[in-house]
Amino acid sequence: MTTLSDLLAENTGLSGEAADHLQAVVAEWQLLADLSFADFLLWVPVSPEHNEQGGDFVCVAQARPTTAPTAHPEDVVGTRFTVEDHPQLARAIREVRICREEDPHWYRDLPMRREAIPVTFGSNVIAVLSRETNLAAPRVPSPLEVAYLGSAGDLCQMIVDGTFPHVDSQTDVHTSPRVGDGLIRLDAAGNVVFASPNGLSAYHRMGHESDLVGTRLAPLTRSLIRDPFDATEVAHRILDALDGKPGSRTEAESRRGAVVLFRALPLRPHGQPAGALVLCRDVTEVKRRDRALLSKDATIREIHHRVKNNLQTVAALLRLQSRRTSNAEARQALTESVRRVASIAMVHEALSVSVDERVDLDKLLDNVLPMVGEVATAESRVSISRSGSFGIVVAEIATPLVMVLAELVQNAVEHAFPDGRPGKVEIVVSRSARWLDVLIRDNGRGLPSGFSLERADGLGLQIVRTLVESELRGSLSLRKLRDGATRGTEAALRLPLGRRP
Repeated sequence: MTTLSDLLAENTGLSGEAADHLQAVVAEWQLLADLSFADFLLWVPVSPEHNEQGGDFVCVAQARPTTAPTAHPEDVVGTRFTVEDHPQLARAIREVRICREEDPHWYRDLPMRREAIPVTFGSNVIAVLSRETNLAAPRVPSPLEVAYLGSAGDLCQMIVDGTFPHVDSQTDVHTSPRVGDGLIRLDAAGNVVFASPNGLSAYHRMGHESDLVGTRLAPLTRSLIRDPFDATEVAHRILDALDGKPGSRTEAESRRGAVVLFRALPLRPHGQPAGALVLCRDVTEVKRRDRALLSKDATIREIHHRVKNNLQTVAALLRLQSRRTSNAEARQALTESVRRVASIAMVHEALSVSVDERVDLDKLLDNVLPMVGEVATAESRVSISRSGSFGIVVAEIATPLVMVLAELVQNAVEHAFPDGRPGKVEIVVSRSARWLDVLIRDNGRGLPSGFSLERADGLGLQIVRTLVESELRGSLSLRKLRDGATRGTEAALRLPLGRRP
């Protein structure tokens, strides 16, 4: 899908700052579409080097209203118009004012009215917004519609003036309140002249029982908010908007426990103070669910922490038992059990500090693999290296994968280099969007004659086969390596990384 940046680069010679301003307009224009009950299209003049005839306009972005039927059910982005097709576009640039068609026209069997709004950046018009209203559905004028359209008119004039969106505005419009969440219109003195039903409901949840019209919103809001700092912050945002300063999103909790998002926007068409818009949204239930999720996450992390502690206790008991055992074979079995339990404990330790049940496997293995050499033999002179990255894996595969890798490396260290022979074990990792491929190679004596993975009765390989097939849903193979005088063994592990059943 072609982005706005791509279309601007392909069709215009706009500078980086001008292109950024258009990105800011597009980030804010859902507010305009909803207030206007209309579609918005962003048109830019095609530069001469991209258009031999000259005079063409290309649509580079499109927004549909959530408050009214769309005038453009089809995608218009990428469409070119000549001046003859849409004369209002060139006229708006030439006259630097909002140009409206005197009579509606028909478009794809829909009656529609178009307005052209020049987008000013600095002292230049760099693009034109086309506000296109579907007239098929008759609308009865109401206080809400009048307030919406009046606010939209002021904001559109500010686009012509070059004062909206403001260059210093840092608001994340994707998480800010929208028109349908609740809208309050203030006059230049800060008095409420209109409050939408949802806006009024948000203030009722905060504890204000009567109507909002006629009240001074800043001191009223301050009196309803529990925390003095938050109360002052919200009130200052509203007063700043009345003074013409751009507002950003802020959140506050009322004395009754309702949590509300606020955003205040200044209205200054032609540079004259005309009040402000305050968007508000009751997010009490959303915050309650967020707190429940955070509490659940904290509980899960605490469980991982306690499991890790318990496993470390088990490992300590096994280690103590191995020291009291005189049988060498039993001591070796207990030592290997200590390593396996400690590996699982490390996974739970990593999960106890994770906020999303995901593990950095590279960091975890850097702690697990050194234990493998310690468990092998005291005379072992085998080096273990890794190339490639495992990346981040989900918790459900972290424990079995760590155990499989530790067992395979342990198996290579123990059986490929008898009698303390020196050697090396290399772990090679490659990861794609769908698969994780791991090769574990050694330069040891190789597999014994007649070896079969399916018939191998060693405990380590039995654990590996079970975990790969049942937990990881992957595949494992072992083969001899023969490259001239070099011999050894290679274990190939492939795991799917997609959604798990």
